[in-house]
Amino acid sequence: MKKITLFIILIICTSCKKESKTYTTKTSEGTELVLKYAKGFSITDFESYKILHIKNPWPNADKTYSYKILNTATKKSHDAKNSYTGSFVAPLKSIVVTSTTHIPALELLGVEQSLVGFPSTDYVSSEKTRIRIDNGQVRELGKNEGINIEVLLELQPDVVVGYGIDGVNKTFETIQKANIPVIYNGDWIETSALAKAEWIKFFAVLYNKEAKADSIFNRIEKDYLNAKKLAATATSKPTVICGAMHKDVWYLPNGTSPEAQFLKDANVDYLWSETKGKGSLALSFESVFEKGRAAQLWLSPSYYTSMEAIEKANEHYTKFEAFKSNNIYSFSNTTGKTGGVLYYELGTARPDLVLKDLIKICHPELLNDYEPFFFRPLD
Repeated sequence: MKKITLFIILIICTSCKKESKTYTTKTSEGTELVLKYAKGFSITDFESYKILHIKNPWPNADKTYSYKILNTATKKSHDAKNSYTGSFVAPLKSIVVTSTTHIPALELLGVEQSLVGFPSTDYVSSEKTRIRIDNGQVRELGKNEGINIEVLLELQPDVVVGYGIDGVNKTFETIQKANIPVIYNGDWIETSALAKAEWIKFFAVLYNKEAKADSIFNRIEKDYLNAKKLAATATSKPTVICGAMHKDVWYLPNGTSPEAQFLKDANVDYLWSETKGKGSLALSFESVFEKGRAAQLWLSPSYYTSMEAIEKANEHYTKFEAFKSNNIYSFSNTTGKTGGVLYYELGTARPDLVLKDLIKICHPELLNDYEPFFFRPLD
């Protein structure tokens, strides 16, 4: 947590010294926000208002959601009905988010005090936000699939940021009928780690903090690319397997997934790097064992948190070389006070830390003084 605090302080100082131009792509209808990686949203500035388009809120979505963002000086002079999904005034004074991946963006932008509600607060790991939860400043809203509408209506947030799996969520429909805008965040649909991290700019437009978000993202991108360049200097590539069995199926990342991209950028030999497709690979134990038995490293073995738990789950796991040599690493043991896994919260916003963790594990000689943030060897 101290590392994150120092990072945030550094970012604030940097953004105060120099604010970059974030809107530089001009069109006949306005000026668009420059995005380097993210494909799922766009923002156009028309000076007196902005338009936020959510293009890909869930897989195979066939609709774009558009929101008109007004400011206090012009909100009375604009009609936000008709073609817009909703409208609101920026900067927001209060917000409800529904995924732990949304919380780091609020904290990096320095607007975490606007968070008033969250479903399943026990999953939140951030020390800063946990204090606000414990003090009653962030209300418990139940489960994401069935948010406590009564409490939500009592809070009356300016906006609810949700996410959709297939576009069907009756709770969000009810919230919208109560005239509370629901904005779908599709960061998890992006196909690269940096694209997911760039969604901090989505949150920035809700608070008129685009320049600050640009500075933060540029720093994260620079650190990530520098780490990738460092990994490329490694003289060897350890062989890697991932995942574990769930019932009768072994799930692991396909070669075009963001997870596999991390491994590629860490300069390792991921044994399924040549595969393609959407979603995880679903393989039999026999096929994984045949190909990965001699792999040097085993990363992210599902939810297992110890070598003993892996052995108890399936004695055949003990036949893998990575098990025999105690070279199994997981992020499952790095948790917050109430048990939330920190990787699931912060990993999306800080891909640079994820990549450095992997480099430290796979090429420890390249990062002598670095201590992994998320990943730990299993005991």
